Amino acid sequence: MTRVKVEFVYSGFRVRDLSRSLRFYRKLGFQVHFRGVMGHGGKWVHLKFPGAAQRIELNYYPRSNRFYTPIRKGTEFDHLGFRVSNVEAWELELRHRKLPVVARIREPHENLVYTRDPDGNWLEFFGPVPK
Repeated sequence: MTRVKVEFVYSGFRVRDLSRSLRFYRKLGFQVHFRGVMGHGGKWVHLKFPGAAQRIELNYYPRSNRFYTPIRKGTEFDHLGFRVSNVEAWELELRHRKLPVVARIREPHENLVYTRDPDGNWLEFFGPVPK
């Protein structure tokens, strides 16, 4: 049996309004790395933080597209997780960028802050627990 190296490269999810979602993710600090139109008319965009290997793929399907399904705000997707070096500083940055902080968890073994994108998808930012 041949060994296969598997690397998690991106997380893809559907968005209702591609322009609106791109504005949100750019405001958060992501940069567009690739974009395209699928053969059936759907559109996709790959986003990355500068210097990061992981990507997010935003997928948009117009109502007339065979892959279109209604999105129930925030219920068809759980969350994306991101490691940050300083959760407290990142929370301040989110607020500075006028992005919603929807949850903040500071416990002995957890240090997390969450925001939500325009479609209600949660993004978790976790990092070292302050001593």
